[in-house]
Amino acid sequence: MQQLSFRNRIASYYIITTALLICAVFCMIYAIVSFSVYNHVKEDINSEVEKHLEEIEIKNSQFHLINKEEWREREHNTIDVNPVFVQFIDQNKNIKEKSPNLKNLELKFNAQSTPYQLYDSKLAHKLIRQAQAPIRENGKIVGYLIVALSLEAPNLLLHDLSEALLISYPIILLVLFLIARLIAGRSIKPISSIMATSNAITKDNLKSRIPLPKTRDELYILSETINNLLDRLETAIEREKQFTSDASHELRTPLTVIKGTLEVLIRKPRTTTEYEEKINFCVTEVNRLNHLVDQLLLLARYENEKQSLKIESVNLSRLLIETIDRQSFLIDSKNIQISNQIEDNVLCESDHHLLPIIITNIISNALKYSNENGVVEIQLKKSNNRIECVISDSGIGISEEDLDKIFHPFFRTKAANQAHIKGMGLGLSIVQRLCTLLTIDLKVISTENIGTRVYLFFS
Repeated sequence: MQQLSFRNRIASYYIITTALLICAVFCMIYAIVSFSVYNHVKEDINSEVEKHLEEIEIKNSQFHLINKEEWREREHNTIDVNPVFVQFIDQNKNIKEKSPNLKNLELKFNAQSTPYQLYDSKLAHKLIRQAQAPIRENGKIVGYLIVALSLEAPNLLLHDLSEALLISYPIILLVLFLIARLIAGRSIKPISSIMATSNAITKDNLKSRIPLPKTRDELYILSETINNLLDRLETAIEREKQFTSDASHELRTPLTVIKGTLEVLIRKPRTTTEYEEKINFCVTEVNRLNHLVDQLLLLARYENEKQSLKIESVNLSRLLIETIDRQSFLIDSKNIQISNQIEDNVLCESDHHLLPIIITNIISNALKYSNENGVVEIQLKKSNNRIECVISDSGIGISEEDLDKIFHPFFRTKAANQAHIKGMGLGLSIVQRLCTLLTIDLKVISTENIGTRVYLFFS
């Protein structure tokens, strides 16, 4: 079965809802008109009963019309639009008088009917509604008054009304469907523009953007959201391309150095000392290459690994002290003073494997970029169920223009390059990615030639 288009689906949903509403309204109209018509019949019959009961005189268990001739000459002489039929019968059910419009016909007495109760009957094969009222003398029934009205006109009116409603119902729905389809088509016209623009966007063409509608409605929000998504996608792909380019360059550099060294080494015989020197140099480059590959694998592995996290209680105080102890060689070689302001037994809920990577990277950066005889401050405190860890140094710092780029893979600040400090620019990228994974708030404040302060907030 072929699926309806979006425009037709909108129009169909609208028509189904409208059809139910119109059906309910039409049924209500018919019910109100029907009630009103039959209520008028009831009122007319009751009025005629009361009027004719006042026109009779009862004497000695007998009754007769007060002005019989005048009664005959009234509106009953001719059959009008809705004729009233009147008939008087005595206690033996014999007809004493009847309206001229009955001619040779007579109204049937219903012994089962209660006084003034309306019931339907037939007169000359035509449906009528009648009521009968007892004629009493001192509480004794001496006869009956039967009044009837033809239901032909009310039934004809209701029949015409029902036909009109049934005929107009599908016509109204058809007209409304066409109008709804037209309106829906105009309403979703911007979607066609969105689809056309989206189809034109590829990985090699991310510059196109969806034109925003003039009205700030849901389609405007949708277009704006898609444009924002495209902005983020373009940025991510550009960063991915840059990352791939930088990674290729970083991997190619040690391989080129190793290849060049070995080519020089085999050109002519060397002394044992020269062989050892060149081989040790190649081993160093291989170790650097291995470290680079490990860092790249770490970045790729923890792109989105929340499902593999093992959250448990970690003693952050002990972790900081152990990390400082492991960096003792670098601390001693640069004669760096460590200002330790770590509260005892500060516990946090985190991953016992990933958190040490974050702490080690930040502390090693603080030591690496500190000047000789410098100071590195490490603070750890807990207040109001929030843990704050601050690691600051008095090193080369980061310029304001570089501060926004320090989390980009392979990014190296100008100050670091000028100071000839070795590094690959992956440490802070790993730190930021792991902090995001562990929901740790990370903040870096730095001033060039003054130092850098890194904040970690654990909630």
